[in-house]
Amino acid sequence: MTFLQIYLVVGGVILGIMTLLWLVSLFLKNASIVDIFWGAGFVIASWLYYSFTPDGFIQRRLLIAILVTIWGLRLTLHILRRNWGKGEDFRYQKWRNEHGKIWWLRSYFQVFLLQGLLLWVISVPLLAAQYPAQPSHLSFLDILGALIWLIGFYFESVGDYQLSRFIKNPENKGKIMTDGVWRYTRHPNYFGDSAQWWGYYLIAASAGGWWTIFSPIIMTLFLLKVSGVALLEKTMQTRPGYLEYMQRTSAFVPWFPKKKRS
Repeated sequence: MTFLQIYLVVGGVILGIMTLLWLVSLFLKNASIVDIFWGAGFVIASWLYYSFTPDGFIQRRLLIAILVTIWGLRLTLHILRRNWGKGEDFRYQKWRNEHGKIWWLRSYFQVFLLQGLLLWVISVPLLAAQYPAQPSHLSFLDILGALIWLIGFYFESVGDYQLSRFIKNPENKGKIMTDGVWRYTRHPNYFGDSAQWWGYYLIAASAGGWWTIFSPIIMTLFLLKVSGVALLEKTMQTRPGYLEYMQRTSAFVPWFPKKKRS
């Protein structure tokens, strides 16, 4: 199969899965299940690419497939635990109330097909890394990509863990998380997510997939401007102490906090 044929087949699989998820969401009356699938969707895409590229360099194929699996399954389990028993996310509730009786159909396009399309487009480096047989060795870019992925995974997983523990403590109600990795960036989870995708891109670039740079750019912009930093900051700025936290702490890329002015 050609590169394009493999990509289109996997796109069809993603379309089918998203349609099935949409039908389940109608039964549950909860469109939030799409968020749980986000990470797992990339895991499925990555292993499908793996199965369709037997002539690719095996070590690079395994490297990127395993890294994606670790990232995607951790993210899926984290969101599943976080959302379990809490009903539909406020974003989808807002749209449900706005669109009323037509929401059942509109949600298919606005939520499930849109996320499926994003998943499919962003997944391109995962195929670009696995398709070529050359170079038949792991290069500097492969190693660099894996190291950047490791840094990103640390910030995302540790950030999520620290925040979960913080929220579970009733003494922290109404407070903001400013310790641990949250001391160096206001959004360690989003930074970590972005860094991991730049890692995947470098691994793809080592196999000639330089042109897939639009993938990590889209993911980073999405995290910064759409569903991540921008959306969360709007709701957090009203909390006591958050403006001061913003003034001393980097918004995205980790850095040492600014000292308080005397």
